[in-house]
Amino acid sequence: MTRKMTEKKRILTGDRPTGRLHLGHYVGSLSNRVKLQDSYECYILIADAQALTDHFEHPDILQKNIREVVKDYLSVGIDPEKSTIFVQSMIPEIAELAVFYLNLVTVARLQRNPTVKDEMRQKGFENNLPAGFLVYPVHQAADITAFKADLVPVGKDQLPMIEQTNEIVRRFNSLYKKVLVEPEALLGDFARLPGTDGQAKMSKSIGNCIYLADDAEAVKKKVMRMYTDPTRLRATDPGHVEGNPVFTYHDAFNPNKAEVDDLKDRYRKGAVGDVEVKKCLIEALNHFLEPLRERRARYEQDEKKIDEIIIEGTRQARVVARETMAQVRSAMHIDYPFLSKGE
Repeated sequence: MTRKMTEKKRILTGDRPTGRLHLGHYVGSLSNRVKLQDSYECYILIADAQALTDHFEHPDILQKNIREVVKDYLSVGIDPEKSTIFVQSMIPEIAELAVFYLNLVTVARLQRNPTVKDEMRQKGFENNLPAGFLVYPVHQAADITAFKADLVPVGKDQLPMIEQTNEIVRRFNSLYKKVLVEPEALLGDFARLPGTDGQAKMSKSIGNCIYLADDAEAVKKKVMRMYTDPTRLRATDPGHVEGNPVFTYHDAFNPNKAEVDDLKDRYRKGAVGDVEVKKCLIEALNHFLEPLRERRARYEQDEKKIDEIIIEGTRQARVVARETMAQVRSAMHIDYPFLSKGE
């Protein structure tokens, strides 16, 4: 069965359950998911199989974190009645697709993927690169195409993954039959949110994050330790706003734009100290996070409800993935009708 022209377009996105989600996830993807779930058919994948590419020695951490990630989803406003939340490894059709796709991409192409190269450096793999890590862009292509996603909300650093997916889709469709859909990337309002230490982005592995589940005191401590302008030795020195993480966070989360503009102007003139700028940011972040904390607390009182959301979402997702897999096998002439008849 093919999708009807009258149906909503589909979105596929997801996160690795290696820990709780942070503000970088929110500006890079989560905020768009909330905005678009009313007008698109949304599938949100918890990428536990992908997480195993660099956490294979400690798979036990994933089970707890799957629930924590779902709580983060619900806290930001993702509605399980509108968005299908599911666990990647429980959809075997995704792994089956990935096996077929591995024949459509070269090792050299995977090694040139900028996102993979950056993450290899971060994790220090060097000569001990797991094969599963190298080919995870192929598995991401399987994630996306199993649901024939039209849009994939991502951060700018993930654009090479969408490009690689489309290369695989075009190769498959030209070799066999036009079955798969080429997705488009949908960027968040901010291309990337820097880490609290001034690094290029927030990263759970580096530990430079403000988490969506952080309480008010944790936010205060992290902001007060934030990197600012290293060239500014005194509050009376003119400071740099551009490239200053504290002001990047103000732009992303402080709704009082007049206050932000005033702080920037005084900072450039050397008329305000880092402490005042950070205190304003603490207030803005806690104002943003408080409704999320309240929603999360309600769900934490009903763990059974979390499990029900995951179970039902995974069931619904597998129905869609099975349909795609049947079309892929037919296009490749490996559906073997005589086997389905028990011959």
